[in-house]
Amino acid sequence: MKRRNFITASAATLPLLALGHELPTPSTRTTKGFVVKANQSRFEEKTLINGTSPNNIKIASKDTDGALSVFEYIGNEKGGPPLHIHPNQDEIFFIVSGHYLFQVGSERYQLQTGDTIFLPRNVPHSFSQISSTGKMIFFFQPSGKMEDFFRTIGNLTTPPKPEIAAKIF
Repeated sequence: MKRRNFITASAATLPLLALGHELPTPSTRTTKGFVVKANQSRFEEKTLINGTSPNNIKIASKDTDGALSVFEYIGNEKGGPPLHIHPNQDEIFFIVSGHYLFQVGSERYQLQTGDTIFLPRNVPHSFSQISSTGKMIFFFQPSGKMEDFFRTIGNLTTPPKPEIAAKIF
């Protein structure tokens, strides 16, 4: 294609690109407000981590067309997940109570009640609850498949073998 034709064709598509961003898309987004009480899950599900620590879905992916998920984690034991990456999601944690150690890339941060931390997508990260109990509210943006992940983990009756854990992750 000659340069002049390429430039003309490219310029002609700009209005179409602009229109494409304004076209309505089908939505499953909720149209009403709702309340999820403390220590409860949006759909009254039980999603436990290690069989002892509730990880309640507060705002679900289908409430926001996949833009956001919000969870309430109630830590009843020390520890946390292994170092991992979310290639397409940012995470935000707000510490409601307790003490936590976060690793984000090569940096480590100690957080306590009232602190907030941002974990950018595609950066290795982990956290560990260092107090005997704790509570966090955390967000995934966009939602991705994290609700399904926590449902799967919550249904396990024993810690998964490494090869099973790798499949779940």
